[in-house]
Amino acid sequence: MITITGLTRSFGARDLFRDADLRIGARDRLALVGPNGSGKTTLFEMIVGRQQPDAGRIDTTRGVTLGYLPQETDALRGRSIIEEVLRAGSDAAETGHRLDVLTDELAATTDEADRQRLLTEYAHLQTRFETLGGYSLESQARTICAGLGFRDEDLGRRTETLSGGWLMRVALAKLLLAAPDALLLDEPTNHLDVESVVWLEKFLRTFEGAVLLISHDRDFMNGLCSRVVEIERSRLVSYTGDYSSFVEQREQRIEQALAAAENQAKRKEQLMLFVNRFRYKKSKAKQAQAKLRMVERMGAIDVPGERRRAMKLGFPPAPRAGRIVMELSGVGFSYGDKRVYDDLNLAIERGRRVALVGPNGAGKTTLLKLIAGALEPQAGERRPGHNVSLGYFAQHQIEALDPENRVIEELERAVPPGVQIRARDLLGRFLFSGDDVDKKVAVLSGGERTRLAMAKILVSARNLLCLDEPTNHLDIWSRDALEDALEDYDGALVLITHDRHLIRQVADTIVEVIDGRVRVFPEEYESYLERRAAEEAATAAPAARTGAARTTAAAAAKERRRASADERARARAEMNARRSVEREIERLYAELEEMNGAMSRPDFYSTTEDIAGFMKTYDDARARVADLEAEWDKLTS
Repeated sequence: MITITGLTRSFGARDLFRDADLRIGARDRLALVGPNGSGKTTLFEMIVGRQQPDAGRIDTTRGVTLGYLPQETDALRGRSIIEEVLRAGSDAAETGHRLDVLTDELAATTDEADRQRLLTEYAHLQTRFETLGGYSLESQARTICAGLGFRDEDLGRRTETLSGGWLMRVALAKLLLAAPDALLLDEPTNHLDVESVVWLEKFLRTFEGAVLLISHDRDFMNGLCSRVVEIERSRLVSYTGDYSSFVEQREQRIEQALAAAENQAKRKEQLMLFVNRFRYKKSKAKQAQAKLRMVERMGAIDVPGERRRAMKLGFPPAPRAGRIVMELSGVGFSYGDKRVYDDLNLAIERGRRVALVGPNGAGKTTLLKLIAGALEPQAGERRPGHNVSLGYFAQHQIEALDPENRVIEELERAVPPGVQIRARDLLGRFLFSGDDVDKKVAVLSGGERTRLAMAKILVSARNLLCLDEPTNHLDIWSRDALEDALEDYDGALVLITHDRHLIRQVADTIVEVIDGRVRVFPEEYESYLERRAAEEAATAAPAARTGAARTTAAAAAKERRRASADERARARAEMNARRSVEREIERLYAELEEMNGAMSRPDFYSTTEDIAGFMKTYDDARARVADLEAEWDKLTS
């Protein structure tokens, strides 16, 4: 579907791509990986035509539509959320209009060649109309919005009232609704919570087109991708399998190439020993020259790129604190008329690693702000423990960086009085080396700003860290460094993240937040997920108990018989409804097959009096089939 041949792209003296090749199939699930600045976003922008290569070609199969979600999007204004999302369905509306025009043209033309051309175009557009969901567009839009965390009552809100993260969700919803032939998604999970990430992963698994993904979320890539392409030394190197398989294969390649290079070096050394010893000896000169030519013909073995440079991150030793480092007692909090918490009680113990989980809008960020002191309780009390030193990282810390400061100035201004620290050394651990420390904050990438904001936390020792999405914009290697540092950190941690891998590796306590209700699970993430699944299964199971402890045995038996009869009657009714729908679908399929046969006959247009009426009947039948299939899915679920 997409073929990249001999691609070359440079910025100044730096080659991002040099003679790179890649083929992308119509059903590929492909993750593009590489460190920040390696050219991932540039490649996507060249594929969609926003940038042009210096040399080489990018060919897309004729008629293929591409949908691109960049990392940043312009503000969307002037419409409600649902209106903005439905704009992505304008293609469906235009396609439907074109189908109406073609119907009139088919009825009017008498030229056989024109009829065949119009019929071919009609069939293509009809398929396209169905793919775009023309018959159920708004229902699809609402389903997608719900999956991405929008509540139904919020869909009427104006887009100009949304934050940048929510606008990104609107852009993603539009893209998913448009259903292009290939989706190019640049960090689609950055602004999603865990529940929305899980939903998106499931949605993309069933997506009928190709998915090209830039992501630093390894769980997301493992759950979705069957192919990983790495940008390595300006080339595109393809690996089959998910991200974990890619890591293993890459390590094996490096080890094998290093071993081969070592063996080659030994062989060259042996040959050169012979050459140097005998090249001037008459009886051995020819052999020496032959071995010298062998050495010259030995090409250098291409060793895959060295293991990635990542942050050398480590938190300072945490000062000793009391057993309880933070306590919320009877806390209440509201935003205007919206009550978020009422009589909230929570204690964070020394050394605990707490992950806040729950659906979007449930109050996780508000809870973290209450713990961190960024919000004051409107009722109740927030009580820090003995000798607590708190560090807070959130999106607003990144946004609060002064764009006019140099990197080193920004860090030095965060150093508390009396603290001795070498700013350049600390910045070096966060991959700011050489002239990088003199860059203006304004020119830093999202990942660089995240690293700088994180460095500002480390200028003094903390025994309670509150982190809100600390991995946003970090590449996988930097995420690994942060993960290792948090595992080694000996203070208490409260964390919000959509990165399930980070939760699994770091958290030993899960705090579930749902609609202002807080439950504490002193267990790891997998155990929490198992417990939640069991609770949901128990809730979904039919309640068959009477609950009457003093009911006589005869009355209980009668109740069971009645319930069983009701259940059998309900099952029969559902089965009959399902069979009725199946029979209607079969009848319509037969009718459509007969109509398709009629349209394929050469004399169809010369013998059919009312072509427009025929085509309307055909379209109505297809639409009815789509509705019935949706009803059948609902009945069988």
